[in-house]
Amino acid sequence: MLADKVSVNIFGKLSRDLYSGYISSDGSKAKKAYVLSPEPVNEYFKGIIIAYATFDGDDERVIVAHEDMPYYEPDIRISCSFLKNTALTSIKCLYEKSCGAVIFYNGKSNTRILLVKNNNGRYWSFPKGHIEIGETEQETAIREIKEETSLDVEIKDGFREVSDYCPFGKIRKHVVFFLAQAFTDNVRIQEEEIAEYIWVDLQQARKLCSYDNDLRIIQKAETAIKLIK
Repeated sequence: MLADKVSVNIFGKLSRDLYSGYISSDGSKAKKAYVLSPEPVNEYFKGIIIAYATFDGDDERVIVAHEDMPYYEPDIRISCSFLKNTALTSIKCLYEKSCGAVIFYNGKSNTRILLVKNNNGRYWSFPKGHIEIGETEQETAIREIKEETSLDVEIKDGFREVSDYCPFGKIRKHVVFFLAQAFTDNVRIQEEEIAEYIWVDLQQARKLCSYDNDLRIIQKAETAIKLIK
């Protein structure tokens, strides 16, 4: 299972940081594995399972790395892209990285921020989404905001807040939030991802948001917005 501690017998090195090997224990059938490590690996490697991956031909592998060195899906895909005569077709990762923003709009009477509720969620939060290969954190935030809300926004300098949490099971989420200004409040939601949206003032936002991380980020955003105005 994801996050399980394992020992891998190494076959050989496949690329700069990718090794091939297998996991076996208690006489059970050996399980094929790839090891990701920036440091040289010899005969054995001890780490945790950070992903389950399927390659062409339904070849299944577990991906193993050091516990204190998170690899996100784009990192794993880049490393596996150097494999010859095979391609990664699907992957389930222990570590997930997303980027988004607290979006504010200065109306005639007050400043409001945008909250959204995902189709698979029950709580209000901020637009965000998974980082993709080749993107910076800010590029991910801008793209996801555009896709989910149709808004073009301007990322403000000096604001970057991180939220780390485990929403279910062992999945470990790392979310980076920026502060972004919208110049219209005309939202068109991406119905495949977003169930509802609402523009609220900061006091209302505190009442609607449930998680301590979100409340902390709202407080930081309020301070930053006052300095901008």
